[in-house]
Amino acid sequence: MRAVIRPIGFYLLLMLATPVQAANYTIDSTHTYPSFEINHGGFSTQRGFFGKTAGSITLDRQAHTGSANVKVEAASITTGMKLRDEVLRGEKFFNVAKYPDIVFASDSLKFDGEVPVSADGKLTLLGVTKPVTLTIRNFKCGQNVISKYDECGADIHMQFKRSDFGMTAYLSSVGDEVTLHIQVEAAKDSVFE
Repeated sequence: MRAVIRPIGFYLLLMLATPVQAANYTIDSTHTYPSFEINHGGFSTQRGFFGKTAGSITLDRQAHTGSANVKVEAASITTGMKLRDEVLRGEKFFNVAKYPDIVFASDSLKFDGEVPVSADGKLTLLGVTKPVTLTIRNFKCGQNVISKYDECGADIHMQFKRSDFGMTAYLSSVGDEVTLHIQVEAAKDSVFE
């Protein structure tokens, strides 16, 4: 039987014709810190962040599909004042003893070309789950120049009313609308295999 020798161009075309599958990414908890802003009695905008976040992201940029599952440890809240942090961890606010995690899940990403620009999903806070939409900005995938890992990152923004989730303490002096910012970085799972 005679071997068939094909030109290199044939194999390049074959590789290009092979569909790219979805890539899985693990959130880098050392570069992902959800932060929030809330009005304080009309005097100022108070800010804080959560120090512990974990999760996974799946992206198929050619098929314009993806998903995200993110878990934030509520007790990792930090505002720069120990006493305030303890109050926020208590029953009137995040009630971390009963509800240790804040969770966002989405399997509905919207794309502009190959770039995700928003994610419709569900936010679970204090045991209450509501639909929310996250806006995705500054999305980028590539090789991290330091770690050499294949990574994706973005800045994510959303707004919601805390009262929708049953967090109603001090609404007369602490704002209801919360603005959430998340700088997220995630490494392609293959780097850990």
